[in-house]
Amino acid sequence: MTEHLIPILESVADLMITWRGPLLVFVFMAIESSLIPFPSEVIMIPAGFWAARAEFFPGDPYAALGVAFLCGLAGSLAGAYFNYFLALKLGRPFFHKYGRYFFLPPEKMERAEEIFREYGEVATFVSRLIPAIRQLISLPAGLSRMRFGRFSLFTALGAGLWVIVLITIGYHLGLQTTEMSYGEVIESGKAVVTENMIWIIPGCIIILVGYIWVHKKVMRRKDVKE
Repeated sequence: MTEHLIPILESVADLMITWRGPLLVFVFMAIESSLIPFPSEVIMIPAGFWAARAEFFPGDPYAALGVAFLCGLAGSLAGAYFNYFLALKLGRPFFHKYGRYFFLPPEKMERAEEIFREYGEVATFVSRLIPAIRQLISLPAGLSRMRFGRFSLFTALGAGLWVIVLITIGYHLGLQTTEMSYGEVIESGKAVVTENMIWIIPGCIIILVGYIWVHKKVMRRKDVKE
């Protein structure tokens, strides 16, 4: 699928230095996070690359990185919310009957539900780092009526870390060389992700565990004071 997307996205690369760049990142990441299969690597890695070369709005590399991160995160949340409320509204029978028409065959839906049942809220975090599952995990969260606040928190944590990983890789590539085509940036970035996935997921889980531990400590102190 990536090879078909590269020519399309390459044709809009010149827009990234304008305000349309962040808008495109938001739109593509919303699509990636919804029911439509779309690899986030093809937009977030180049966004980091363009930021390093001062070719992403607003031009300053660090400001551009911040804008790329916020738009990527906002798009991920928008797509996840779409899935969540769609599942909440339509229910399980609809997806098992008609899911195949929305790139969602029964076996994928069952796998997503199985993961959510086994790991619960944490699944909404960890699954944001796993290809093919990250787009689907919002559906069982909606079907199970997971609390919206908790869903938003864990989705934002997982999606945010994934976006940081991708734009950091792209930024590093942009600092190393400027002689790379759009396709080469994506392929090089995906290779880095694949080679380091064994460290990325455990590292992110450690961050999550650390967050939960600190959160419980803070809440416990508040309870004691009250």
